[in-house]
Amino acid sequence: MIPHRRCGHSGILLPEISLGLWHNFGDVDDMQEARAMIRAAFESGITHFDLANNYGPPPGSAEKNFGTILQQDLASHRDEMIISTKAGHTMWPGPHGEWGSRKHLLASLDQSLARMRLPYVDIFYSHRPDPDTPLEETMSALATAVQSGRALYVGLSKYPLPMLQEAVSLLRGMGVRPLIYQPPYSILNRWPEAEGIHAWLDEQGIGSIVFSPLAQGMLTSKYVHGIPEGSRAARPEGFLQEAQVLAQQEKIRALHAIAESLGIPLHHLALRWALQQRGVTSAIIGARTVAQLHDNLAALQAPALEPEVLAAIDHIAPAQRKAHAEA
Repeated sequence: MIPHRRCGHSGILLPEISLGLWHNFGDVDDMQEARAMIRAAFESGITHFDLANNYGPPPGSAEKNFGTILQQDLASHRDEMIISTKAGHTMWPGPHGEWGSRKHLLASLDQSLARMRLPYVDIFYSHRPDPDTPLEETMSALATAVQSGRALYVGLSKYPLPMLQEAVSLLRGMGVRPLIYQPPYSILNRWPEAEGIHAWLDEQGIGSIVFSPLAQGMLTSKYVHGIPEGSRAARPEGFLQEAQVLAQQEKIRALHAIAESLGIPLHHLALRWALQQRGVTSAIIGARTVAQLHDNLAALQAPALEPEVLAAIDHIAPAQRKAHAEA
């Protein structure tokens, strides 16, 4: 079984590796493979499944498909699972189809529950900070989600430290203790560390579950020698762009050399590194196939990284401040 860690100062235990449904679970994907991955994940000890309203494509389809698979295969295990969803990114047309208003957040949560055929989710996130809606309004929507029974806990994603601190204070004033924070975090994007977010979360007893620990696949052997034809970075419409990979090429190759010297693949090095960082409760991985899922889980069998290895990684890719979480 996968080791579990306590999420901050709470009663919740999360697996060291959680499964994210950002990609590969939409209507455009192979549903038999998606079903096999979710079953394999749970059977391997992954008890946390991370979703958002807009995951697909099309938006909403990952939740719908997850709900179907849950009802078909895992309904009797619901109380063993932690299921999360989020709202804040663009979901539907019109003035209330995104961001952090009460209107958007609570309407989106109701839609998510309907798609997944669930009476509640375990964690409901504000998916991104809203520069225009008063923070008190956004936090009041999260508080309502808990107080109405639609969510057991709430979380925040990608908030910069000053706004995060204010949001946590507001939630506590409303009688709701934030459980968790979700930032992008990897060897190549150490923004929450550089900003002092992870240290502050640790002090406050709030968990952190990091997404993109493999930097959208850059921290795999795939991009060591360039950009392969057909890869995510080779597609102009993708989230990962060719320029991003080329800008990190030297670091990727140096990190690959460290992994080779340890006798492990680069993606195992990246996952082990993320899980050894202060304040990190769990790392969210994605997967295209059951084989890829099991390969990522094998990183948990690798030995902990020694101080000299961590120092070498710091030298190659030091923590640096950025304009925002995903810069």
